[in-house]
Amino acid sequence: MENPYLGRKVWFFTGSQDLYGPDVLLQVEEQSRQVVADLNASDELPFEIEWRPILKDRVAIHRAMVEANADESVVGVIAWMHTFSPAKMWIQGIDAIAKPLLHLHTQANEALPWDTIDMDFMNLNQAAHGDREFGYIVSRLGKQRKIVVGHATHDDVRHKIAVWARAATGWAELRALKLARFGDNMRNVAVTEGDKTEAEHKLGVSVNTWGVNDL
Repeated sequence: MENPYLGRKVWFFTGSQDLYGPDVLLQVEEQSRQVVADLNASDELPFEIEWRPILKDRVAIHRAMVEANADESVVGVIAWMHTFSPAKMWIQGIDAIAKPLLHLHTQANEALPWDTIDMDFMNLNQAAHGDREFGYIVSRLGKQRKIVVGHATHDDVRHKIAVWARAATGWAELRALKLARFGDNMRNVAVTEGDKTEAEHKLGVSVNTWGVNDL
């Protein structure tokens, strides 16, 4: 049997905005790359999570979601708001994404550095603010998603993401499934009829009937 995870991946999107300036955004990139590296260190993940460039404006967000839809190797996307990322920028992108979405609510630091914390640190690490903003708009738009809360080095966080990644792969496989029914159901029977049109619309699976002589 072919490995269903072979060649599959999940894209990791980090939300921010240009307001923070190049120095802060460089740190955002470095820390989001580290989060992805921490997640990929898990033995449970069926494939690697791929880091994608920081998303800072409405056009880039929408483009990234459309590209994720178009890439057959991408089974889902993870979103994390490292800083505050105004959620109205995400409306078109959230509406556009047609693949499973996971909202990761995390921080770059596992614990607050109480001895050294200052305004620069507070300005850089705003996931507590940004993730709530993102959570609001996703809820407002009625978008189904998986929510995982915790640090990327924690086993329970990695486990939940791994389970979601496997489920997302199953969803992708189902969307490409072609199902052949031989002989079909008994004439005039209602309970076994099903709805092949709705199955293809909602699940992506193509269901068609073939005669027994075609076996």
